[in-house]
Amino acid sequence: MIQRISQGPKSGPDLRIYSEKSDGRKVVANRNPPMRNQIDPFFAEPVDPRTEARELAGDAICQLLIWMADAPTLEDRGLRTTVALYCVRPDLLNGVTLEQIGEQTGRTRQAVHKLADNFRLNMGLSS
Repeated sequence: MIQRISQGPKSGPDLRIYSEKSDGRKVVANRNPPMRNQIDPFFAEPVDPRTEARELAGDAICQLLIWMADAPTLEDRGLRTTVALYCVRPDLLNGVTLEQIGEQTGRTRQAVHKLADNFRLNMGLSS
């Protein structure tokens, strides 16, 4: 026989369910069931595509700025900015090659290529 004992309202944490055995003992049911009955907020809240796009764009821009600023001198930061432009939008540099960028900044072609490879690796771009 299943009976309910309530010390307060008809529902809530004070409600206890128990079954009474034939010899008079009462067995209380588990108050904390092992199954979660809560709705996961990942599935409950719809994602706004504009908000998600802004967050992704913001993260990408931050990563780009951090990479460009991660140089010891202002001249090196300018070189990193130029290399980033070369990798992302080479049309904005009017056809300048990495070798020409190196010549203009006093760097070897290998150093500038290594910097471009580092940029592509950090940004997840393919070579």
